Amino acid sequence: MELINLKRRVEQYKEVLNNTTSYREAWKSVLKQFILEQLKHLTEAIELSADISVIEDTENLEAIVLSLGDVKSGLSKSIGTSKIERPLVKHNGSLVYQQLFNGKIMVMLRSPMIEGYGEPQPPRQLAIYRPEEMTAPFFVRHLEELVKSVTAWEDYDDDNVPANEDQRIGFKLNFEK
Repeated sequence: MELINLKRRVEQYKEVLNNTTSYREAWKSVLKQFILEQLKHLTEAIELSADISVIEDTENLEAIVLSLGDVKSGLSKSIGTSKIERPLVKHNGSLVYQQLFNGKIMVMLRSPMIEGYGEPQPPRQLAIYRPEEMTAPFFVRHLEELVKSVTAWEDYDDDNVPANEDQRIGFKLNFEK
């Protein structure tokens, strides 16, 4: 009688392990290609210039990255006492579909940042999905969230910051010790 709860937990544990195996298989057989196709189709449909790449360094921890690219920021930094200027690179932001250790897919948004200018914001987690939960409407929402985020970053000013929110982007870099 006292082992009933423990036995249920063991069954649940076995089910979770089986899910991990099936989620990983789903990524390989269907999901990776589905994500790539959805991102390509949507970026073309909305005329959004983006690079889509697959990171396959570690098996079962792969990622698909939709990047808005890197550009010269228009800012440059003087090097030493010479008159040499080093341009600062701006990363325009990205969406990441990262396969987790358990086979589920985490979707993250990376905000734009300028190298050498303030601290980059950590990636923001949008959601975690089981493979069967990844449907076409979610990709529209993810891209909408990316475009909304990068637009807000580019158009940053104090009129857009809610009083209870801290949205430092790095503009205080030269003014704080």
